[in-house]
Amino acid sequence: MKLKNIFILGLVSIGFITSCNLDLTPYNVIDTELSFTSVSDAQKWDTRFYADLRGRIYGHYIMSPDVQADQLNAVIDYGNNYGAVHRWNDFLADSYEISNVWAGYYGALSNVNTAIQGFEKITPKNAEETEKFKAYKGDAHLARAYYYFMLVNRFAKTYNATTANTDLGVPLILAPDINAMPKRNSVKETFDQILADIAIAKTNLSAIPGKPNANRFTIDVVHALEARVKLAMGDWNGAKAAAETVLKKGNYTLYKTEADLKKMWHNDAGNEVIFASFTSFDEGANANSIYLGYMPKENKYRPAYIPSQWVYDAYEDGDFRKGIYFLKDVVMPYNGRDYKVTVVNKYPGNPEFYQGTTNYRHTPKIFRVAELYLIAAEAAYKGSPSSADALTHLNTLRTARGLKALSSISGNALWQEIKAERFRELAFEGFRLDDLKRWGEGFTRRNPQQPSDLIQVGPEFDSKTVPANHDKFVWGIPDRDDVANPNIEQNKGW
Repeated sequence: MKLKNIFILGLVSIGFITSCNLDLTPYNVIDTELSFTSVSDAQKWDTRFYADLRGRIYGHYIMSPDVQADQLNAVIDYGNNYGAVHRWNDFLADSYEISNVWAGYYGALSNVNTAIQGFEKITPKNAEETEKFKAYKGDAHLARAYYYFMLVNRFAKTYNATTANTDLGVPLILAPDINAMPKRNSVKETFDQILADIAIAKTNLSAIPGKPNANRFTIDVVHALEARVKLAMGDWNGAKAAAETVLKKGNYTLYKTEADLKKMWHNDAGNEVIFASFTSFDEGANANSIYLGYMPKENKYRPAYIPSQWVYDAYEDGDFRKGIYFLKDVVMPYNGRDYKVTVVNKYPGNPEFYQGTTNYRHTPKIFRVAELYLIAAEAAYKGSPSSADALTHLNTLRTARGLKALSSISGNALWQEIKAERFRELAFEGFRLDDLKRWGEGFTRRNPQQPSDLIQVGPEFDSKTVPANHDKFVWGIPDRDDVANPNIEQNKGW
């Protein structure tokens, strides 16, 4: 999607601009002067922020990078779903997986930018309106920080303080302009803007306390995003401090039984969840639908991708997650025969969101306290390898998941355990490719489930080797933007 054409997308559907007789605005025109006259107007824009966000998490936003990484194998009749992403060699800048993500984030940013600019015209009438309006402004800036972080994480090199001033980031568009032909800002400029928006959000949301399973932004959500951003920047002290700010409050309790953990993933219970997008039967989120392909009449499964055997084996038998993230020995038919396989079962579908056959929909869990324990552990180790904090945070999560606490471990052995625990906890949530990129690690797909004739085989599939410096760890700028805007420089290798 051209950047010059994505501004004010979807605002017609808000339906909050009304008039009468000859004063009617044409049905296909938004008069923004009329949409920023009161705090009530600001609330409607705020509602739009959350609706936009719900449509830009889960689905291809997390499945594409996970399929690209090393955890999954394409089954023999996968229908070429996410095929180019999985193969890498024919993953091109005109791929819809790239263009849809880019356009989705920038489309949401157009609404956020329009609102931030328009909010300057609104004057609250009293103290109550002032507090509400403050929160709406905080929401807008936190949403902008989130989208720009997701963009720079996928479409730019990993933050390197030495080269961030010259490495290409993403175009920073901070005000609506349908004629914009922006250049790419540097990685440093992009992260500076993200941190600036987080700082504004922190001020404006400071009075909104965190609570489990919140479906609106809170001060804890601000700190959770800050921790994620600063980890990506290699700001170890900043990442640890932001994560521990939330952890020390004690608002979010790690589940300590398999039954409770299962309720979180399969039924969207939320004691561990810092922020989840509002979802209902009528207002559904994107589905992570490639993992099961359940056929209720036959009680069989036709997934597009199944986990490699080594991924399943990475979970000890006592690990509560093993029986929740995976479903073992399900029947998968192929070529007239039935085979038993293990499938990803992290997103089976919340029964509250469907009737009859599952639609795989869940409440998207955007920030979880488990991630903050992992951020705190990694940042503590990287900032001071001899610090006891890294092992303490790691063991807090491990023991909650049914594993034994580690002892007498340090140095590289501790670092490997931190990475392994992050892999296990955050599997199939869209983190793996970014983690490998951030750690500077390549991979080789290996050890698929047997029999091997159930999966796509060959050097682009089950034995794919990707070096750490492969260009396509960083996604290309979508062709239609690269062509339409001569000021945008394409990434190397695309």
